Amino acid sequence: MDLKSKIILISGPTASGKSKAALKIAKKLNGEIINADSMQVYKELKILTARPSKTDLNKIDHHLYGFRSVKKEFSSGEWLKLAKKKIKKIRDKNKIPVLVGGTGLYFKTLTDGLVKIPKIPISVRDKIRRMQNKLGQKKFYLKLLNNDPLVKNKIDPTDVQRSIRAYEVIKFTKKSVFSWYTKTKPSFKKDQFIKIYVDYPKEILINKISKRVDQMMKNGAIQEVKDFLKLDLKSDSNIFKVIGIREIKEFIDKKISMHDLKLNIVIKTRQYAKRQRTWSRGQMSDWQKFDAEALSKFIKKL
Repeated sequence: MDLKSKIILISGPTASGKSKAALKIAKKLNGEIINADSMQVYKELKILTARPSKTDLNKIDHHLYGFRSVKKEFSSGEWLKLAKKKIKKIRDKNKIPVLVGGTGLYFKTLTDGLVKIPKIPISVRDKIRRMQNKLGQKKFYLKLLNNDPLVKNKIDPTDVQRSIRAYEVIKFTKKSVFSWYTKTKPSFKKDQFIKIYVDYPKEILINKISKRVDQMMKNGAIQEVKDFLKLDLKSDSNIFKVIGIREIKEFIDKKISMHDLKLNIVIKTRQYAKRQRTWSRGQMSDWQKFDAEALSKFIKKL
């Protein structure tokens, strides 16, 4: 397999060992790693987002990790722009770009192109945000489905940001955000990508998630959240989607015990992993699926 012109993409549910796989592949192929996880871009949340350790960061050059403040929103469009620049720089050094992360939308913008939706006036956006705030997410999502049936099974009912965005698009352009997706043009040829999806049987993944949560607590996740809360961000900020923030706040406020804290984070993480798998079935059907053993054999053959 001639890999010189390839871009390697590694995805999979949370706690599936994507980062370790990326490290092995990058070491073997003289590559560099680019982050494709929407929460690992933020500098203030290293432990909760399971950012690679200092040891791993020192082994191989890593890019787009922990460079953005949580005070600023970060879009998939911004990520794509930066990722394309990093891919070019890595290739200019005759190295192979290895992109790794759990944000399916980032990979979609890279492989399929970025949606060119007309700019929506701030007055329209503010009106829709106020409506969402007044109705609450559950009712707002049902209203969105009524206006844009294409959203069903594509946007999670609890995803406030994407729901608001979809509503803005359908109201202003009279077309679904998913209709706009079909008009996009990718920046790379499809055969340039090697797409790897790492996964495990459900029981093994649940065990890995539990171990990760224990490790996060040992590594100082509670102090990380205490420091984060001092920033006094709005509770509807996108960053509050990071699993563990709200749960640890409840623990700090003495509303739940340490046992319940860990259990709640494990449950939320399992639910998130399930959503990632659902996304992959619908949006990543052409990716090669690997469990740990199959992946190990695949890496040896590279």
